[in-house]
Amino acid sequence: MTHILAAGDHFVAASLFIDAIRARAPREDLTFSSITLPWPHTPFGPIGSVHEASGSVPELIDALAGARIAVTQMAPFTAEVFAHAPDLRLISVCRGGPVNVDLEAATQAGVVVSFAPARNAVAAAEFAVGLMLSAMRRIVTTDSELKAGNWRGDYYAFENTGLELDGATVGLIGYGAIGRIVARILLAFGTTVLAYDPYANPAALAADGVEVVDLEDLLRRSSVVSLHARLTAETHHLLNAENLALLPHGAVLVNSARGGLLDYAPLPDLLRSGRLGALALDVYDVEPPPPEWPLFSAPNVVMTPHLAGATQQTAHRAASIVSADIARYLTGEKPLHVANPLVLDTLAETARP
Repeated sequence: MTHILAAGDHFVAASLFIDAIRARAPREDLTFSSITLPWPHTPFGPIGSVHEASGSVPELIDALAGARIAVTQMAPFTAEVFAHAPDLRLISVCRGGPVNVDLEAATQAGVVVSFAPARNAVAAAEFAVGLMLSAMRRIVTTDSELKAGNWRGDYYAFENTGLELDGATVGLIGYGAIGRIVARILLAFGTTVLAYDPYANPAALAADGVEVVDLEDLLRRSSVVSLHARLTAETHHLLNAENLALLPHGAVLVNSARGGLLDYAPLPDLLRSGRLGALALDVYDVEPPPPEWPLFSAPNVVMTPHLAGATQQTAHRAASIVSADIARYLTGEKPLHVANPLVLDTLAETARP
């Protein structure tokens, strides 16, 4: 028998995992147990050596008793967990990256870690375009004004009106799965799309109708800039006071990717000076932002609480992607999306006669 722990939460429930695995691997030798982690009702955060995790290490250790496979979105797989889970051989994390797993400890323990790339790409791309439109057309600001009893007809004055996507130039920083979908949507609006991504294939971008440029050129030419890069040591504060000054006066900036990509300190002054015409944010350098955060009182800011990937389709897609890799593992195939392939190489070497 192979025992599987489904560590779900209030977005991707344990039952979604179990149903998806049973559909992909209809075997009689599988047994299941489950726990429900408190996210998103309780914010995620660092736990031990991992980031963006939910729940507790002792709870997870107890739940893993006898489990050979674990599937989760947020459970904290720290070095301590691996030390107390000798039967564990596979963890499937239904996120774009397994940031809640100590990969070094997993590799040392001989545990394969799989993940779910692009699970929320459609949701995040649609949300980013929604943020653009909300910021460019003052949708959130005027909604709040009207609900407060203020009929702001002065927003029809030329200097207060918004911008259209048709004919605009939008710069995308990062052109992975999400950036590519954003570009496709924007091109349908009649937008000129620029992209900066050192790792992208220029020929592929050209085939998509997107112009590849360097970062400075993108910032100088774009009336709207949207972030879609991964956060690494290399991309931390990729946009900062120095290069944000290159933006055209009145430009719109959107960040629905990662808070660390953007230096938030200069943004209030850029908004008040008009260098930034509007700012739309779904992610922050500190989540949630503190009550005294300067951007709460800055003009023309749209803010949402890290919701870009929050759709029912994302939850189902996430469970489907990881269950497919679990099914491959159960039949002796290599999972497609492995964060520590060295473990697979070691297992293959050990299995040789």
